[in-house]
Amino acid sequence: MKTFEQFDVIVIGGGPSGMMCAGRAAELGARVLLLEKNATLGNKLLLTGGGRCNITNAIFDTNAFLNNFPEAKKYLHSPFAQFGVQDTFDFFSAHNLPLVVEARNRAFPQTQHAQDVLNVMTNYMRKGKVTIRMNTRIISLHREAQKIVSLRDQNNVEYRANKFVIATGGLAAPETGSTGDGVTFLDTLGHTTQKSNPNLVPLKTNAKWIHNLSGISWSFMKIRFVQEEKTRLRKTGKILFTHFGISGPLIINSAFEVKKLLEKGPVDAVIDLFPDTEEAELDRKILNLLTRLGDKKMKNVLPEMIFKKIALEILDLPLLQLSEKFAKNITREERKNLVHTLKNLTFPITGTCGMDKAIVADGGVKLSEVDFTTMTSRLYPNLYILGDVLNINRPSGGFSLQLCWTTGFVAGTHIGTTL
Repeated sequence: MKTFEQFDVIVIGGGPSGMMCAGRAAELGARVLLLEKNATLGNKLLLTGGGRCNITNAIFDTNAFLNNFPEAKKYLHSPFAQFGVQDTFDFFSAHNLPLVVEARNRAFPQTQHAQDVLNVMTNYMRKGKVTIRMNTRIISLHREAQKIVSLRDQNNVEYRANKFVIATGGLAAPETGSTGDGVTFLDTLGHTTQKSNPNLVPLKTNAKWIHNLSGISWSFMKIRFVQEEKTRLRKTGKILFTHFGISGPLIINSAFEVKKLLEKGPVDAVIDLFPDTEEAELDRKILNLLTRLGDKKMKNVLPEMIFKKIALEILDLPLLQLSEKFAKNITREERKNLVHTLKNLTFPITGTCGMDKAIVADGGVKLSEVDFTTMTSRLYPNLYILGDVLNINRPSGGFSLQLCWTTGFVAGTHIGTTL
């Protein structure tokens, strides 16, 4: 069996947290080896923000920022005090990649290219002379007492170091190589781990008329999630219709709560297409439209108010069946039903999509088993646990990547200052 040369630290995983940790430790003088099972680094990083890379969320007050991690907040104060949102802005600016802030406080590189973010991180590691080995899949970690002593890869090559870092990511987007290896390692080592579930993910429905709207987005609508005739959750914003259901940031950030509701029973989604218009006012507007275009069929009238494709699907719903009816022949009851439907467009939610469509999945090591002041395992003081391997639920919009930058920098700093 071949043994690779001794390093101060070995980082498993070439994603954002692993690269930040490797670069920071090397900057402080550590001899670092980074092992990545893919042929390239940062595969998932390149997909974030639609290829533009949503680096962080520009909430500079740390307490306000951490309110977006309600279940993990108490653990995160220490690492974010060491490296927070402003530090992320400063880091990328110092590496000649300034950030710009867009809607919902999302921060992107000024160049709008995720590849530029990856270039910053690879240059950071290169400057510190980090050794990088690609196409290297770790299959086992070996311990002696309460210390990790070595790793072994798929070719039976052994790697030894004083410290080890697990930064292998979660199970979301498995096509990028995120297959939960790190959680498996930690489970084998005796850590308590939570099974991974897709959290930031689109929702599914079996309503065929929703599927027929695939590709259409509505910029401003209100959606309610109803269970047992009671509204359990309300959101307002943009919704994207898909061939399997509904998506978009609004929906994806609701998925965790909707998934919890589904565990208790059936859930309906109810969309209000005109949230700023009261039902009585909408009724008057439609009455005026019907009067003005009385000699036209409804399939040519309703598109005056909403997208034609949505209009046609609504008019063909079983409770309406109005497409071929002339506007002047619409009864008062039919008009009232149409108005009510536009304000209460209802369809069942049958579940959440799987890991293949997930932006973020929960699951990972139990937070109480990690020392967040250093990101070290409480079971193995020479083992660091970073990023998506931690069981932390968070919304979309840059929060996940900030968690990676923070935990990576904190771990790298501790490694580099305790050689």
